[in-house]
Parts: sequence; structure tokens; C-alpha cells
Amino acid sequence: MDIRQAITDQIIELMEKGGPAWSQSWSNAALAGAPANARTGARYNGINVLLLLSAAARSGYTSNKWLTFKQAADLGAKVRKGEKAVMCCYFEMVKKKGVATESGDDEAGFFPLCKPFWLFNVAQIEDLPQAIVDAIAPPVVREFTAIETAERVAMASGAVIRHGGDRAFFHPLTDRVQMPEREEFISPANYYATLMHELTHWTGGEARLHRVFGKRFGDSAYAFEELVAELGASFVMGHLGLAEATLEGHAAYLDSWLKVLKADKTAVFTAAKHAGQAYEFLMTRAGMLEAKAAEQ
Repeated sequence: MDIRQAITDQIIELMEKGGPAWSQSWSNAALAGAPANARTGARYNGINVLLLLSAAARSGYTSNKWLTFKQAADLGAKVRKGEKAVMCCYFEMVKKKGVATESGDDEAGFFPLCKPFWLFNVAQIEDLPQAIVDAIAPPVVREFTAIETAERVAMASGAVIRHGGDRAFFHPLTDRVQMPEREEFISPANYYATLMHELTHWTGGEARLHRVFGKRFGDSAYAFEELVAELGASFVMGHLGLAEATLEGHAAYLDSWLKVLKADKTAVFTAAKHAGQAYEFLMTRAGMLEAKAAEQ
């Protein structure tokens, strides 16, 4: 099985449902919190965030806590008959055949091999220990005070944010984020979703993550960067638990994103990686990233 192609096909299928379905998946899944392992508490990252959030939204799960089949069994629990797992993946460095590494470069003779693993949501599992059941109680929908956490992320970033006009954008030459007035947005959550999108662009500046795609995406580089920013905003908003967080006007990019993904089965992995780095950059500055990343 071509794991990268299979996962890319899943993301394309979700996108092809159209703008409302794409944004609604994040809105619903945000209520369940950021995906994490129910046993270790470790959060998932990269492409796995994308896969688990969409699976939670599709199935209406009220928790974003997950376990492998073995982890459930080790806890004395069992996956209900007929339940289907979500395929996720991790990368393992594998030695290239016939390549010597006497040069001292430990990575020169290796390549990243994409390997699958499967997760079940806690809603698919019976007889979980009471301690885990108590820890995964459905979260309470945040009141407007939850927006204050988004404000904390924005202010802690150190980015220069200006308001006015009718467009949201990051201006590389002046190194500032420009936003319409807050009242121009349909909801406060939408305002912050758009702000996090532009702040994700901002993280790619030379003085920060220095996000450069080179010639790989050619004329599609702009669309690819927009996809990175959309995913980065989704990761942040999901972490904050903000429901109904929609990037206003994002649907116009869907066609260009689909062209990139259909032309390159590894593109969504690269986008999720860059988005994850931007997410970690913003959340770390805000002092809101504590749990270590889960490998599987």
C-alpha cells in the first residue's frame, strides 16, 4: 500500500466536499480539543492532527482522545466489534541499501520511510478504566472568555498587528499583519481564525522559521503557502477549543489547493509539517504548549 497516496486521497476527498464541509469539520472537531493519546496524554502532530480532527468531525465524537488496539487491550478495555480505526503514520529512518556512511554523516545513508499505525477513538472502546473515563469527559463549550486565550497567543507572538481597511494579509516588507476591524467579522471566533492564518504567514519570515519552498512548487508556491497558513490556523484554533472558527473567504483557495495535492502526493505531508512548526512556534511563545508530541 502506498501510505502517502492513501492519506493524500483522504484529504482530497474532504476538500472536494466543498468549503462548508471543510470548515465545518474544524468547527465540530474543535469542540473535542486537540488530538492526544488517552493513555499517555501525548499530543499527535503533523498530518495525524489533520486525519484525527477530520475523523472526529465525521463521526461526531465528543472527545479527541485516541488509543491503539493494543493500548486498549493493555488497559483491560476492548474495541467494539465492527468499529473501524483511523490510519495514521509516522516516519522511520531506514538505511539505504549499498550506501556507506563512513563519512561521519549519520543521515547521508538513510531515508524517511512512512509507516502506518491505527487509532481508535475512546468512543469506540468499551470497559475503559474509570480514571480515563473521568479524564475524557466531554469538554464544556467555552464562553467568550475563551477568546482571551486567542488574544494571548496573538500578543505573545510579538508580531506587529494593525487594524483597518477591508483585507487581512501579512506584509513581508514591513513585517506586519494587517487586519480589518474586529467588528467586520461574522463572529469573534472567525476574527481570531483569520488572525491566526495571517500569524502563520508571519512565522515564515526570515527572522523566524524562514519558510522557503524553493523550486519544488513553482507557480503553486503561493497556493501552497496559503494551505500551510490555513492548516496552521486550524491547529491553533483546535488547541484553544474555539468552535465555529472559520477563516472567512478561504473557500476561494480550495481549487488551487486541490491542484497542488493531486499533483504531488507528498505535498500535504510537507504542508502539515510546516503548519505544525508554525503552530508550535506561536503556542510556545504564548506558554501554552506543554504536552510532548506523540510518535504513535
